Amino acid sequence: MTSNEKAVAEKLLQVQAVKLSPDKPFTWASGWKSPIYCDNRKVLSFPFVRDFIKSEMCNVLFEQFPEAEMLAGVATAGIAWGAMAADQLKLPYVYVRPKPKEHGLGNQIEGAYTAGQKVVVIEDLISTGKSSLQVVDVLKAAGVEVIGMVSIFNYGFDVADKAFETAQLTYRSLTNYGALINLAVEKGIVAPETESILMQWRKDPAAWTGL
Repeated sequence: MTSNEKAVAEKLLQVQAVKLSPDKPFTWASGWKSPIYCDNRKVLSFPFVRDFIKSEMCNVLFEQFPEAEMLAGVATAGIAWGAMAADQLKLPYVYVRPKPKEHGLGNQIEGAYTAGQKVVVIEDLISTGKSSLQVVDVLKAAGVEVIGMVSIFNYGFDVADKAFETAQLTYRSLTNYGALINLAVEKGIVAPETESILMQWRKDPAAWTGL
């Protein structure tokens, strides 16, 4: 865990954008039982934390993807973060809908872009990577060159790593599940004896049933 990962994880816990409940797991739409629930939209309501996360995201973009010519936010949760980062870095910006609009021009990509532009996709979180990479496919079909993806948080699932490897796309996250659990143990939010069980969830979330 790097110091930046720890700092971002601490901010997410501070504003309760991430909640941990290993004793009473959350149920995801997929039916998976999960000891964690992540809603980074909450960060938008806290100006100083919001500014910190935005700055961290811009640092990663500047350092890891200096050749970026445009940012693309993923609707809906990635739209605000992409817009803020693009504004700070003075880059053009678009956002991508889950499906084409059913009226008007029927756009799926909102904003101006040109074929061949080097684009970094902005996500709020990455789980399996499936929906994130669908956005990448939409952008590629439009003729832009997707060079990477940056998210606030990722769960660290093996399936996501494999999906991005197959897609040959680099992704970076400001923090992750492992860093969050380590910090939660350090701060006494999670009992040390449950750490290994919580880490086991990440390896096989579909089979995990709780403590």
